[in-house]
Amino acid sequence: MKTYNIITIGCQMNKSDSERVAGYLEDLGYKWSDDKNQADLVVVNTCGVRQSAEDRAYGIIPMIKKQNPKAKIILTGCLSERKDVQRRLKDKVDIWLPTVQIPNLKSQITNKFQISNPKSQNCNYLKMRPKYSSKFSAFIPIGNGCDNFCTYCVVPNARGREVYREAKDIIEEVEQLVGKEYREVILIAQNVNSYKSGKVDFSELLKKVNNIKGEFWIRFATSHPKDMSYELIKTIAECDIVCEHIHLPAQAGDDGILKAMNRGYTVEQYKKLIKKIRQTIPGVSITTDIIVGFPGETKKQFNNTAELFKEVKFDMAYISQYSSRPGTAAEKLFDNVSKAEKKKREEILMKILRKTALENNKKYIGEVMEVLIEGRNKRGEWYGKTRTFKNVRFKIYDLRFKNIIGEFVKVKVNKARDFGLEGELVK
Repeated sequence: MKTYNIITIGCQMNKSDSERVAGYLEDLGYKWSDDKNQADLVVVNTCGVRQSAEDRAYGIIPMIKKQNPKAKIILTGCLSERKDVQRRLKDKVDIWLPTVQIPNLKSQITNKFQISNPKSQNCNYLKMRPKYSSKFSAFIPIGNGCDNFCTYCVVPNARGREVYREAKDIIEEVEQLVGKEYREVILIAQNVNSYKSGKVDFSELLKKVNNIKGEFWIRFATSHPKDMSYELIKTIAECDIVCEHIHLPAQAGDDGILKAMNRGYTVEQYKKLIKKIRQTIPGVSITTDIIVGFPGETKKQFNNTAELFKEVKFDMAYISQYSSRPGTAAEKLFDNVSKAEKKKREEILMKILRKTALENNKKYIGEVMEVLIEGRNKRGEWYGKTRTFKNVRFKIYDLRFKNIIGEFVKVKVNKARDFGLEGELVK
């Protein structure tokens, strides 16, 4: 029996795409191999959002080819249609496959692994049966692509324009998972809250998923501030199994930089949105994405972002240093912020974040919280997340609790850290 291995680089969407590739290959009769250096087929699902992610592909693929020369290598994901990448890896990759063309993989494989670079088609690959990597938590892609064209972002070029699944298909997938006692479903898309299929928008979709009978949580990512309507905020508050956590990328805290990024909102509008969310959804946690060192970002403009951090008091922020991406509008701009300065700015924001996150987490001390258990670490501590996306860890000395992975438990918080909580199981 032929074997396969998949290496996934990048975001939640890439992880979900890899699950669909796995399901597709197993339907073709392939069997999973834990060893990429022994597999007959190796799929590398790439990311081009940051240079560091792109560099990983350049390091991984030649190594596989060297250690497993008989393997057929398929490159999919964000880098699959980049001409410069194809030139660089032309002797290392056997099949170049844009994500939306995954349903065409069989014809590629049966064609003696000839290299093919077809233009992207609007194949509905999201209908493919996935092989979920978790037995209790699942990513549910509700769409693919993006129409926003932020000047720093490769997604519209790499994935195309927004296309969304029909609501009934999404509901059916969630119902099947809940029937198998999955405890968490995560609705994902590049711009999840711009979802629209027929008369169903994202707010209505959340209500439909919330009405499914079962013991599970609903999460979603990633939201765009310009599409976070008051109606949607109200829906999140009213849906009892939608978690009180919103990831809302700000990307910058200066109006000039936001305009240069083509983000479509001002700092004041963003802050009003955060205020409305907190007023409507008690106890909500807010996380964000930030880019430091965007071309032309002055120290004053960066300081405005630092002030946004201090004012909003994010629970978590994913901070990245700007790197120029081929094919984006920002590629034409002069990247005048040095690497050292970008690192310095990142460290300044991290210092503010650690302080505000700790302040937020201290509010949980003494509370009993529901936690979905994800695993057990080397120290023997169980760990998981709360509805507000807080990491919690604790030890259990009662031998009756041998395996609680994928279960909901009650934990009393007795210690707060900047990016996590500690507590004890409540019997």
